[in-house]
Amino acid sequence: MSQPPSNPYPGSYPPPQQQPGGYQPPQQPQYGGGYPPAPQQPGDYPAAGQPGFGTPAEPPKKKSNVGKILLIVLAVVVVLCVGGGAAIYFATKDTVKEVVDASKTRLVEPETLGGRPKVTDPQFTSAVDEMKTTIKSSVPGSTSVVGGIYGDPAKQDLVMIAGASALLADPKKELDDAIKGLGVGLGVKDLKTVDAGPLGGEAKCGDGNAGGVDVAVCLWADRGSLGMVVSYFKSADELQPQFVAMRGEIEKKD
Repeated sequence: MSQPPSNPYPGSYPPPQQQPGGYQPPQQPQYGGGYPPAPQQPGDYPAAGQPGFGTPAEPPKKKSNVGKILLIVLAVVVVLCVGGGAAIYFATKDTVKEVVDASKTRLVEPETLGGRPKVTDPQFTSAVDEMKTTIKSSVPGSTSVVGGIYGDPAKQDLVMIAGASALLADPKKELDDAIKGLGVGLGVKDLKTVDAGPLGGEAKCGDGNAGGVDVAVCLWADRGSLGMVVSYFKSADELQPQFVAMRGEIEKKD
């Protein structure tokens, strides 16, 4: 009696892939647990937190005013450059003491301004850096240049500072030139003379509007510096009471 041939495939006769018409086990690529990663499974459910997994898609966010604000920041560059490079020296009538005192003036960027933290969002800082570069190149005799934005954009509480320290021959003329730039760049008009505070010099405040955003501006000029404080979404009447204190945080004497 003939004997069946010996099985060349121990444990399986014939091997699975050779079973004619038989069930073919699926050949899964091995991923640790034997199953492909979730993203590769057809018909898989979306992960929790994604639309379609019991949570509705997030509504579109409201359009922010960041674009407008950045345009305003860049527009302010015009202000300090109108009279940039103007007489950085004193006439002979000025005393040595006045020159020495003015040369000790420095402007700084405080960590906070009027209790407001410095804004570090790259959208703002890149514009401010450009502004500072422009001011520095326009006032070659400057000993310090500042620029910064403080507050909380979400609360529409933003204050910007810009300025440079340098020996100015005629602070009043420098201030008047800056005001002309404000009229062109920010539509500021009807600036009123205000108390410059213990640091002296000339100071004025007024209202403006750019890109539909209201701005309040206060400027100062003295023998050693020219600078400004710009408050967005506010009026000059709201900014003026804080101006002298803010200037004191920015302008220092060595």
